[in-house]
Amino acid sequence: MARSCPEIPTELYRERLARTVERLCAQKWDVLVAYADREHSANVAYLTGFDPRFEEALLLLSSDGRRKLVVGNEGLGLLPDTRALGLEVELFHEFSLMGLLQNGSRTLREILRDSGLGRGQRIGCAGWKCYDERRRGGGPQALDVPSYLADLLRDLAGDPKWVVNAAGLFMDVSDGLRVFNEPAQIAQFEYAAGVTSEGLLSFLRHLRPGVAECELEKHLDARGIPLSCHRMISFGDKVRRGISSPSAQRARRGEPCMVAFGVQGALNCRAGMIAAGPDDVTGALREFYLTLVTNYFQVLAAWYGAVRVGASAGTVVRAVEKARDRKLYRLAYSPGHYLHLDEWVHSPFLAGSRVRLRSGMLLQTDIMPVSLGPLCSIAAEDGVVLADPRLRKELAQAYPDLWKRVQARRAFMREVLGINLDDSVLPLSNIPGWLPPWVLDLDTVLIKKS
Repeated sequence: MARSCPEIPTELYRERLARTVERLCAQKWDVLVAYADREHSANVAYLTGFDPRFEEALLLLSSDGRRKLVVGNEGLGLLPDTRALGLEVELFHEFSLMGLLQNGSRTLREILRDSGLGRGQRIGCAGWKCYDERRRGGGPQALDVPSYLADLLRDLAGDPKWVVNAAGLFMDVSDGLRVFNEPAQIAQFEYAAGVTSEGLLSFLRHLRPGVAECELEKHLDARGIPLSCHRMISFGDKVRRGISSPSAQRARRGEPCMVAFGVQGALNCRAGMIAAGPDDVTGALREFYLTLVTNYFQVLAAWYGAVRVGASAGTVVRAVEKARDRKLYRLAYSPGHYLHLDEWVHSPFLAGSRVRLRSGMLLQTDIMPVSLGPLCSIAAEDGVVLADPRLRKELAQAYPDLWKRVQARRAFMREVLGINLDDSVLPLSNIPGWLPPWVLDLDTVLIKKS
């Protein structure tokens, strides 16, 4: 993996801001209000590199070119290069933690009004979700930001209909800005994938009967990259909970285990049995598990074989369902999704989806089986980026070491695991498709029979 994390150049942030304003104008919105907090900072971070950490923040972009970043006290110490990005910055104390020193700031109403928000203005408000109107209701006016902000925006506009959900501008399943990644962003996310996959591999190398979940967490070393989700480790019956944090529960031979490790831009997950081979599990479970893992790997290989630039997401789902033995397990959720600074941006992988997979998309294979028989576990999550000939050429020229690593991963998947990939599929994980069903024997992995 790369020795250090590549940086996103300021010029790329300027380009993103410009593209966003172009979309803003195309939607005939006057102002975009992008909300951020610690859990939902990806849209603002994508545009500016700013992550509010403990606090809240707003990014205001006007169709006439004005740009303002509104932050709390501690956000002032995390600001990006505001001059280079053309950002005006203003402090709003209520974005800070309660009880911090307050040296005076204007009201949010005054800040927003002076930024051009007023009666009759068309305001796009980006939180962290866009909604299917058939299920959520509320139409385009359904917002997912704090009520004090939503109420104020609607009051300033003079009519609730002028304030609409704008999260789709960044996260729309077909053409959201954050669904597509530039070479510099791909390089940063490839580093992140190296961190998570190496951490997960270290975890598995140290797993043994008797060790507690919390004792192994130290091997999931983020190397300073912010987490995109909490570290997940589960042994035994706790695997049923899926996304649990590490506990004091100890590994026992013959029981299932699951580990997932995600930082901004990457996540890896593996699940299997705490065993050195079939003899470590009971007879009934042994027969079922061997059948399940064989079919699961066929499904995983089908997913990898179907994804490519130009394919429809529905085609990938059909390939998965054609290979899946429905008598053995069901899928917990969609078999894959987009990945970015946040672990799950959106997913096009629904039955019948006509969304076309395009160059620059970062995809996570996320085929999570739920056993319909005895309790057991198997899973492999890794990320790939799709790249057409032009993007592949750009990556090879700008990041030759990254390109060598990608080609080595492709060769490993093809020559060792028997999984053929389209030329447009670039694995980012250092353990792509590598899946040991018996996690006490990492030299025995699943392969695809020809």
